[in-house]
Amino acid sequence: MLLPGDYVFVQELVRKHASIILNAGQEYLVKSRLEPVARQAGLPDLTALVSRLRREPYGALHATVVEAMTTNETSFFRDRHPYETLKKHILPDVIKRRRLERTLHVWSAACSTGQEPYSLAMLLAGTKELAGWNVRILATDLSKNAIARAQTGVYSMLELGRGLPERLLENHFERDGQVYKAKPAIRAMIDWKPMNLAEPLPPLPMFDVVFLRNVLIYFSPATCTSILKRVLVTMNKQGYLILGTTENMLGLAAGFDSTTLGKTRVYRPTQAHDAR
Repeated sequence: MLLPGDYVFVQELVRKHASIILNAGQEYLVKSRLEPVARQAGLPDLTALVSRLRREPYGALHATVVEAMTTNETSFFRDRHPYETLKKHILPDVIKRRRLERTLHVWSAACSTGQEPYSLAMLLAGTKELAGWNVRILATDLSKNAIARAQTGVYSMLELGRGLPERLLENHFERDGQVYKAKPAIRAMIDWKPMNLAEPLPPLPMFDVVFLRNVLIYFSPATCTSILKRVLVTMNKQGYLILGTTENMLGLAAGFDSTTLGKTRVYRPTQAHDAR
């Protein structure tokens, strides 16, 4: 059982430390995510968990609760069309413009347990025009546990079956008992880093492509605006930003123009933007 006062406490804890908004009616989500945390902490129920959180100063258990509430749904090649747009429309443009530098920087923000950056790595590895290029993918997430898990490159057959074509499974993963592990060539393309998008960003490379998908929906409009402003400063003048299928920037941030490529709405820095 989750008491109303306990739900309010969890709402404020997650808002303060992850800038994520839990709305009324999401008690079921808190219950499903935090009951395992209570059991792991040796506590009988959610009431006992919240009681302990109230008594103690912010520490490991509080961080575990916040991470549990920020772990999001993910799958390989989620929604398909953003990857098709990347392959058919974005990469040809970037390759043409960067043919002298032969470098490509991609950011998978809010990467969760790694399915998105590995999907990007497989797509880029299969792009013959990028042979010999310096291709780097930065994968970040608020959850240190998610990053640690993603870094191993290990997935169950059930996880791989959610969106990963058999051909790519054979080419880029190797079986290890009951699980599969990403091959070294794919893992070597990705740099992993815990990062809170709602806080000032550390020094980052200038990105040609940013995947910021299915994360803005968890933030308030004000936080979304601040995140988008920070992301804008990390992008090359002719870079591309891709959000989730149900997300858009309407009224959230200046500095971007939008267009549709294929089936995907993409955002690019306005030519007037000179913050870099």
